[in-house]
Amino acid sequence: MSDSTDEGSRHPQAVEVVPFSTSGDPSKVVLLHGNLDICVKEANNLPNMDSFNKKFTPLSGTSDPFVTVSVANAVVGRTFVINNSENPLWMQHFNVPVAHHTTEVLFVVKDSDVVGSQVIGAVGIPAEKLVDSHEIKGVFPILNASGQPCKPGAMLTLSIKYIPVDQMVIYRDGVGSDAEFKGVPGTYFPLRRGGKVTLYQDAHVDSTLPNLKLDRGLKYVQGDCWRDICDAIRQARRLIYITGWSIFHKVQLVRYGAKARDSILGDLLKSKSEEGVRVLLLVWDDPTSKSFFGYKTEGVMQTHDEETRAFFKNSSVQVLLCPRSIPKSSWTKKDAETIYSHNQKSVIVDADAGIKRRIMAFVGGLDLCAGRYDTPEHSLFSTLNTLHKDDYHNPNYTGSTAGCPREPWHDLHCRIEGPAAYDVLQNFEERWLRASKPRGLSKITKFSDVLLKVDRIPEILGITDAHYTSEKDPEGWHVQVFRSIDSNSVKGLGFPKDPKDAKSKNLICGKNVLIDMSIHTAYVKAIRAAQHFIYIENQYFLGSSYNWNTHKSLGANNLIPMEIALKVANKIRANERFAVYIVIPMWPEGVPTNSATQRILLWQHNTMKMMYEVIYKALQEMGLENEYEPQDYLNFFCLGTRESSQGVPPNSNGKISFAPNTPQALSIISRRFMINVNSKGMIVDDEFVILGSANINQRSLEGTRDTEIAMGAYQPHHTWAHKGSSPTGQVTCSSAKKIGF
Repeated sequence: MSDSTDEGSRHPQAVEVVPFSTSGDPSKVVLLHGNLDICVKEANNLPNMDSFNKKFTPLSGTSDPFVTVSVANAVVGRTFVINNSENPLWMQHFNVPVAHHTTEVLFVVKDSDVVGSQVIGAVGIPAEKLVDSHEIKGVFPILNASGQPCKPGAMLTLSIKYIPVDQMVIYRDGVGSDAEFKGVPGTYFPLRRGGKVTLYQDAHVDSTLPNLKLDRGLKYVQGDCWRDICDAIRQARRLIYITGWSIFHKVQLVRYGAKARDSILGDLLKSKSEEGVRVLLLVWDDPTSKSFFGYKTEGVMQTHDEETRAFFKNSSVQVLLCPRSIPKSSWTKKDAETIYSHNQKSVIVDADAGIKRRIMAFVGGLDLCAGRYDTPEHSLFSTLNTLHKDDYHNPNYTGSTAGCPREPWHDLHCRIEGPAAYDVLQNFEERWLRASKPRGLSKITKFSDVLLKVDRIPEILGITDAHYTSEKDPEGWHVQVFRSIDSNSVKGLGFPKDPKDAKSKNLICGKNVLIDMSIHTAYVKAIRAAQHFIYIENQYFLGSSYNWNTHKSLGANNLIPMEIALKVANKIRANERFAVYIVIPMWPEGVPTNSATQRILLWQHNTMKMMYEVIYKALQEMGLENEYEPQDYLNFFCLGTRESSQGVPPNSNGKISFAPNTPQALSIISRRFMINVNSKGMIVDDEFVILGSANINQRSLEGTRDTEIAMGAYQPHHTWAHKGSSPTGQVTCSSAKKIGF
């Protein structure tokens, strides 16, 4: 099985293998767990790597150098390119998290070409010396494959400081321990105070879930996600902006009670646009679905993008199908635009604020499309003639599905009110400006100037006046918005064009691209700050491939699995109880036997195996391997359901005619099926929650692949630091519903 998939990258988190040694003596492997504060200052007297081209054109310049920084063959940082310079001056800083076993930190100087790059030389900083001295700086010779300077006098000036995780105060006391707590540092959007968050489980929740009590005698109120979204759309007066991997106009948002009437999404949006509300839909353009002169292809992913655009044609609802853009110069452009997607899921509306209006946003894992409507009961057969009569979805079979169970769908979503909702709005505006940029023959476009100038509408409160709660409100929230996105998908406003300005907005450099990977940053920060437990629900769970036993070169270099394993290991060494609960689907949605699904299952197996090995080694170090086992600290769960045939109409999804032992026949006989966990959320210590559209895999966390959005939030009056014991706020009840605390 090949190590390579869609894990090739233009991003700093790629794989860097230098085919020569940068030091004569073998170095000791040590663990770097913490942050590296790096400054790549300048290089001098570099060779002219373009000299060969001078034979063919007198206009050829000299080298276009840049530097990558890698640990254990995983690239963790990258400078911008300086064109035509043998003495480049970068003065570029990085502050990057690391959780790697390695012999050295490698600085590789390269010459950027139109396609790819050439290695000029490298500088290796021994990891053992870095651990001992914490900081190394100076001028170092740039060595070639022979271990000699790549050119006489070729030097790289740099500094590197290692801060171990146990010396970083920000990770010691969880969130809210300091009244001036500023949230996750080094991100594009800051922490916003004075907000409100409503957390949702599944598209619809009735009264079947247990009643949970909060502090101050309050009761936890279960949210009803799609009903609330429907109400928000109905009550909008100025704008309705929606992003989605898929948006399907036929979806019925409400399926119970009086509000079920007139709740079909497409009709509702048309109606609101006719009232004068600005309705904009930003939908991923699935490249496998096309519509040319009446000829249509449905598309591999069945997102209904062309169908939805056709439905709104000639209406005042504006639909922009947005491909996942890659620079024309990129050799991976065609493949990447086919493989990667826009996965953000958000609904942004104006809402009542007394005599004025304010911005309100929904974000999470739920697309407004087919197959997503479900309840905590997760029915298989009983709703096929009622709630799911026109909404059957189960792509886990090949061939006919007549008589088969629907696929149960579990998800997480949220509503954001207050200043952070304006950051979700800004994300939409930045994406719309990029997606509506005239291209090719479309030099004049109807999409060029349709965004409302919200800051010029007196009726709508500005971000500084949009606080929903006060600092003293015991039910208030502090909220921060995170993204995985790059400069190929956003434009204008606060997103800079010049790579030299990347640091000012906490962005990082890739090749010809600036990257916001703050979702990854937020996960790492939250895991490191955890003191008691971590609860995760996600559609995928794979990463830290640099520490696997096999497939190390896959390039799935996100730190999350390794950070969790090291958190547990450190708690074992400190003799402190800690638990991690991770809920994932039994297999990623789709036919479980196909090669793509099997590859992902293998990589998830490698991830789990690596984590359990790290934990077991910690138990051995403490002499506890006979008393405890890794599953006492880390557990993975897959959800399934079974439904009795009693009271269910026979053949409720058509006639049954399958050969024995086929997946269809077996699931009909057993009347059970896995619950597809599509959630993308994490709860830490009953006090902090991350929730959004990002999966725990490289394509969601890297920033140059799928575009994602998420939020991190906590209630400052419901933290361990504030209460002195386990908090009982909204976050607590969200985790208690799932793990029985």
